[in-house]
Amino acid sequence: MYKRQDLPKSKLGVDIEHDFAPDYQVIHGKKKIIAELKAAAKGKEHIYLAPDPDREGEAIAWHIAENLGHGPNVQRVLFNEITKKAVQEAIQNPRALDRGRFDAQQARRVLDRLVGYQISPLLWKKVRRGLSAGRVQSVAVRIVCEREREIQAFKAKEYWSITATLESAVPPPFAARLARLGGNRLDPEKFRVEDEATAHDLTAKLHDAKWLVRSVERKERKRNPTPPFITSRLQQEASRKLSFPPKRTMRVAQSLYEGVELGPQGAVGLITYMRTDSTRLSPDAVRDARSYIESKYGAQYLPE
Repeated sequence: MYKRQDLPKSKLGVDIEHDFAPDYQVIHGKKKIIAELKAAAKGKEHIYLAPDPDREGEAIAWHIAENLGHGPNVQRVLFNEITKKAVQEAIQNPRALDRGRFDAQQARRVLDRLVGYQISPLLWKKVRRGLSAGRVQSVAVRIVCEREREIQAFKAKEYWSITATLESAVPPPFAARLARLGGNRLDPEKFRVEDEATAHDLTAKLHDAKWLVRSVERKERKRNPTPPFITSRLQQEASRKLSFPPKRTMRVAQSLYEGVELGPQGAVGLITYMRTDSTRLSPDAVRDARSYIESKYGAQYLPE
């Protein structure tokens, strides 16, 4: 469910002189939907509002309830997954709308507007018109600025690294990097090979040296699988590996979520909802996956 009303785009929309009161307006093109909601809710014994279970979802539910009259028959239901069990449990346990969550989201929205309306025009002048920066993006703008100052103030220091490709009686060959020189550990900042002549001189001396393995250290490393994709991580990986812009990534993901035709099975959704910043998995899905792993591959492949 999407927002039906918000702060106006054409002005600040926050009355700074009167306790930062927001001026909410119906979003352009949403009046028809609000009229349909009012008509559908008229005379109904129970009305359940089920936007996302977060502060923004609570604010959306609150605004819809205001349009419907905020009657006692308007209740809030929460579920983290669109499954039969989750939806049924939510309907069986409705609650009143949470004013505290609504106020928390309202404060975020107002702060976004107060910060954004001052920083965005600066971006239009210095970077590109049409960009926006609010409560979150303003921090990123500052980080970019600080990083740019560091880059401009950077003074290059020349250093050389020396690597030998070694081979013993037992293959394969392996690379060994020069780590110490004269008892000192090589480090680009503290102790380094500073010029090409010194590097070539060392390379000539090492070429005829007798190489000896002093010690071998064995370590056990544990690798965990990466967590499920959140929206930002999905877009980053698609950009890095497939060179997809975010818009194309989300279009493809949406089609996979809505369903792909798989022969006699018909349209089957292949991924879970992709517009999220949560890595939460359905307990039912986790239980089914664990059961499948144990029955298919054995208990030794099932983690605790």
